[in-house]
Amino acid sequence: MNVALLHYWLTNVRGGEKVLAALGEMFPDADIFTHAYRPERLAGLFAGHRVTESFIARLPFGRRHPQAYLPLLPCASRALKLDGYDLILSSESGPIKGIRKPAGARHVCYCHTPMRYLWDLHDDYYRAAGPGGKLAMKLFTPALRRADLKSAESVDDFIANSAFVAARIKRLYGRDATVVHPPVDVAFFSAAPAAEKGGYYLFAGAPVRYKRLDLAEAACRRMGRRLVVAGGGSVTDAQLRDLYARARALIFPGVEDFGIVPVEAQAAGTPVIAFGVGGARETVVAGETGLFFDEPTVESLCGAIESFEARTWSADACRRNAARFSKDVFCTALRRIV
Repeated sequence: MNVALLHYWLTNVRGGEKVLAALGEMFPDADIFTHAYRPERLAGLFAGHRVTESFIARLPFGRRHPQAYLPLLPCASRALKLDGYDLILSSESGPIKGIRKPAGARHVCYCHTPMRYLWDLHDDYYRAAGPGGKLAMKLFTPALRRADLKSAESVDDFIANSAFVAARIKRLYGRDATVVHPPVDVAFFSAAPAAEKGGYYLFAGAPVRYKRLDLAEAACRRMGRRLVVAGGGSVTDAQLRDLYARARALIFPGVEDFGIVPVEAQAAGTPVIAFGVGGARETVVAGETGLFFDEPTVESLCGAIESFEARTWSADACRRNAARFSKDVFCTALRRIV
């Protein structure tokens, strides 16, 4: 079986790229197609595969900032030559699934989310954009939404990274999706050395607007609790693992489609205090490996912290729960579907 793997762009290593790397291990002879490829930033993840870029990579700064050419990406996806492939596996949260599918091929799309800047978070992105960005969004969003809806027609089978995303796929594309949670390096974070809790709460992840670092900071300030912030490349993986293991709890106040950070924290034996919307509902077991707060307000988060501190928590229960999201579990589920 000739297999092609598709990913929107390969310019850094985040959750989507780790999913593609796992697919690449499952299909070591597969070719990869993407809009932009920067191997020097990918730690050799895809060195064993032939990687083909779209014409976006040949445009000025196309490899560094492919998202700047968003209006051209649907056309660039359709221009990819995929003749001769039996199975096309697209890793999607940008417009890569809208390919011209060859006759007889099967297209399976692993959808991290339909594009948030076109749909659910469009208004947030618009408010945060500068004057030029606002103008571009007004001009191009209607056409890009039509192209995104059209691109779903090339997909035979959707896989969603969470039930939260599966519901979004159903709402936007009118399609059902099988849920397969993405792989997390559970073994690495479970190997955290035994350590005394450090008396602090932890926020981990890039401090972008929708992750709501401001909410965590305000709640900890009001309650006089120490908050450690680790994100945006400020710590190594080993340092992050140690921070997870010594934290009283991870505070996860944003809405994520899946959210790898809460799984990593639990793998290190640390419970989670999360906003009760999104992927965290699927990765945290309420009352066993963490607690949820119901409103995105300081008062609601403070109440959850008070409830958290009134209970005792099992590091072993957290680790057992995190084991459900290992790479082996992911690969087994994908093989079953394929």
